Amino acid sequence: MDEARSRRLRRLEEELVESGLPRHPDPDVFEVLVDEVDHMLRPAVHERRIPTSGTIVEPTSDESGWQQLTRLAIARTPVLRQPLEGARRFADGLSSWLLRRAHGRDEWVMFDRPAGSERDLVVLAHALGATVVQRHPSGAVRVVGAFGVLRTRGLDWHLEPPVESWMHAVTAPDDAGDPEVLRALLRFAVHDLGAQGIGALLVYRPDDGPGPVVEQRLPAPPELDVREALHLAPLRHALAQLDGAAMFDRDGIVRQLGVRVVPSLEAERTVDPLGGTRHTSARRYSYDDPDATVVVVSEDGPVTVLRNGAILGRSADVVG
Repeated sequence: MDEARSRRLRRLEEELVESGLPRHPDPDVFEVLVDEVDHMLRPAVHERRIPTSGTIVEPTSDESGWQQLTRLAIARTPVLRQPLEGARRFADGLSSWLLRRAHGRDEWVMFDRPAGSERDLVVLAHALGATVVQRHPSGAVRVVGAFGVLRTRGLDWHLEPPVESWMHAVTAPDDAGDPEVLRALLRFAVHDLGAQGIGALLVYRPDDGPGPVVEQRLPAPPELDVREALHLAPLRHALAQLDGAAMFDRDGIVRQLGVRVVPSLEAERTVDPLGGTRHTSARRYSYDDPDATVVVVSEDGPVTVLRNGAILGRSADVVG
């Protein structure tokens, strides 16, 4: 390795650690990981095309369970005589991946469908017990593992901690609603909306009673269930085109889209603003509907969870 590249990798290593990436206990594995991030940040351009790319680093889980845990058909073939740069050429970070181990036995891993969304990467990292590095078609670089998701945001890095680190605050008290629905809603907010810079206001009501008065401006949407992975793409696509709130019932079914939430006079008098219009509306609505869980997704990515006018947590705050 030439000295200039060695210095660059040392600087990148320091930057990643400062941004929240934990060092791997095996220095050789961490060296491979930093090398892959460097590759993703410095893609080779061919005829004005910037390729996507993806690497799975040092899987540790039982290989016999990979297909069941990921719900993917997986084909694997060893990398034998290909140099590293050549091996990377076949890994698109969507349906085909390079699997690297610090001490040999590199492979190509191929799936029966694209699995390149941030949600997919979280599942892959968990199922394989690995760290996943990807250059997405959007140009974003993501590093995903047990620590959460570290993704590029402009020239900086942003760390989203694991959803599980939020769950105690979000599911307490016991009557807050179905924990599985709340977990699915938070994952959707973080990994489907925030990851793509889609601002949104999501309201989960844990009972069927009447809530505060709202202004419904659109026809009832199809009954999309936030717990069903197949339902998330159309829901995400619709939210990217709409302002207003999405209202979910106790079972996680979206019942209204594009809703204008109207705060009460008491909420306007007693509840302080929170950031911009969307966050302020969300906070005041949560005051008027104290049993509801309100999730606000910023266009910059961070997610805020509110209940009864109070902030339960923010993804940016969990990091510290």
